[in-house]
Amino acid sequence: MNGDANAGGGPAAGGPLAGVRVVELAGIGPVTFACMLLADMGADVVRVDRAAVARGEVQVPFQGAGELRGRGRRSIGIDLKNPAGVALVLDLLAGADMLVEGFRPGVLERMGLAPERCLRRNPRLVVGRLSGWGQSGPLADSPGHDLDYLAMTGALAYTARDGRYGMVPTPPLNLVGDFGNGGPLLAFGLVSALLHARATGQGQVVEGSLSESAALMMTAYFAGADEGPAGKPGDTLTALPPNYDSYETSDGRWLAVAAMEPQFYAALLRLLGLDGEGLPPLDDQAGWPRVRTRLAEVFRTRTRQQWCDLLERADVCVVPVLSLHEVHHHPHHVARGTYVEVAGQVQPAPTPRFSGSPPPPPAPPPRPGQHTDEVLGSLGLGAAEIDALHRAGVVG
Repeated sequence: MNGDANAGGGPAAGGPLAGVRVVELAGIGPVTFACMLLADMGADVVRVDRAAVARGEVQVPFQGAGELRGRGRRSIGIDLKNPAGVALVLDLLAGADMLVEGFRPGVLERMGLAPERCLRRNPRLVVGRLSGWGQSGPLADSPGHDLDYLAMTGALAYTARDGRYGMVPTPPLNLVGDFGNGGPLLAFGLVSALLHARATGQGQVVEGSLSESAALMMTAYFAGADEGPAGKPGDTLTALPPNYDSYETSDGRWLAVAAMEPQFYAALLRLLGLDGEGLPPLDDQAGWPRVRTRLAEVFRTRTRQQWCDLLERADVCVVPVLSLHEVHHHPHHVARGTYVEVAGQVQPAPTPRFSGSPPPPPAPPPRPGQHTDEVLGSLGLGAAEIDALHRAGVVG
């Protein structure tokens, strides 16, 4: 594991996005993750928290110093219901490259920060907007969560445990829509628009939708969408063959077996001592229960570590199912520096890696409003002006 990062908040120099200035309107979920990705790559991200939250008058879930997705930021507390607070945000945007928000459609406009107004203040600005259903359409104003977006785009139909049409789909973690697609695709769009703005001098609005991000994720599956009965997807992973499943070991732990290719499956049977048993071939789906039962019996004869010693480095695609308390101790992750420790908290390291402009270690998440005076000072405000804003409740 890499060494401990700075205990102080805010960005450090370096990284491929060094010099890029981002204003993030505080929210939760995939927008927070998108801005974390930008900060991880060296962007200077200033998060605008509510002044009441910064003063400790209001508690907001998933914000504050314990929210790891908030790492690498500076935070300023501003009352966005106060016109003077809105004016401060516009002052920040005048020198920024990006504005990022994740409210429902229309909220930004009601704040007085409509994209058109922001772009008039800074024509090179990239305005990133991420919502569940997009800024328009019949469902635009409807609430939604990750499961809804997966259901509406065909992704959830692929999660039935045994693959038979009519089975209840299994909800996955919200990694799939929110963090696996929505946040990263927004970050990709923001950087793409930034390149365009720097080439042309023209900013624009980048509109992300969690529903459309989930739809894009399913691209590869559309080629076989009509192969299954009654519209059921015909992908082989849907039915979970016995060589693509998890198996319990004698110590109550688990192994993930993904020996999909024939050569990997043949090697697995040989190492398990099952190659001479005459098990049904995998192209005989009726024989899968027998194969699965036999694999389960054998895997229960040894501990997880004993199986890892035998299989993990063999060409069989078998690895341990690790908990979050174990992942950073695995030798591969240790050798790669996959996890870092920031202010005493173990967490994933920034990725991908860059040979010529590696990003610095991430800084810990700031407390809401931790950098209010510092950010105001960067706008050219003096101590008396900053004190007056505090006394008026415009900032926290």
